[in-house]
Amino acid sequence: MRPAWPNSPAAPRALEPSGARPRRLNPARVGLYAFLAITALFFLTPLYVMVVTSLKELSEIRSGAILSLPLAPTIEPWIKAWSSACTGLSCNGISVGFFNSVAILVPSVIASIAVGALTGYALSFWRVRGSGVLFGALMIVAFVPYQIFIYPLVRVFAFVGINNSIPGIVVIHTIFGLPTMTLLFRNYFVSLPPELFKAARVDGAGFFRIFWSVMLPMATPMIIVAVILQVTGIWNDFILGLVFAGRENLPMTVQLNNIVNSTQGERAYNVDMAATILTALVPLVVYFASGRWFVRGIASGAVKG
Repeated sequence: MRPAWPNSPAAPRALEPSGARPRRLNPARVGLYAFLAITALFFLTPLYVMVVTSLKELSEIRSGAILSLPLAPTIEPWIKAWSSACTGLSCNGISVGFFNSVAILVPSVIASIAVGALTGYALSFWRVRGSGVLFGALMIVAFVPYQIFIYPLVRVFAFVGINNSIPGIVVIHTIFGLPTMTLLFRNYFVSLPPELFKAARVDGAGFFRIFWSVMLPMATPMIIVAVILQVTGIWNDFILGLVFAGRENLPMTVQLNNIVNSTQGERAYNVDMAATILTALVPLVVYFASGRWFVRGIASGAVKG
């Protein structure tokens, strides 16, 4: 029997929808939009206040019009926050803390992601003895508050000789980031077809060759997720940087605290707001620049397994 042409009388007609069309606006949708608008205002209002306050003169801030736009916008508070704001006895601005944070951030992110990816790969495809116990221990440690480890680690690092130094704080961030990074990469690698691993083994590839040439190139979305999580966590850290970095290597968050809580002279709210925004710029830029990769990585395996 020959098939009927689409325009022939014998061809079946496409089913047309029947009944009333759904209304574009209904109480549930209106409530959802109202909730989203209120939530957006809740988070955007403080940011708006920070930005407009950082562009005002002190005399205008004292008038009490906190939500008004600046009458004569100025970037002088930003310049002072960056280069000459007092952080205790020194008045070098928050720029010193910025470069300290970069020196802490870059090796910490690279080391924690590299070790976490390698550990997650080993726990996914190489069934070594005790891997289940190791993975369970990592997960337990991930949910233990890190504050209880501070004093023992201070004693250990002081004995080793790396306390109050950049290498010491890098090791700290790598240790505390390892459980989360291992969980992310382990769950992602488990979601990959095992035939890829088996084919590489048949071709004679070893442990590191499979990881570097097969698994790591496929884990780009997960690497982006890990970078966003680690950059946000390490850059915004306060207590670990205060305890382990040392006086000469204090990160930007600690310097910001020193500027805001400084008791020298009158309180410059515009400088405080400018310093706060400068401190938050790096994680915001990283997140907005790679936000779609973050969603893609989460959807492709971060919560699987």
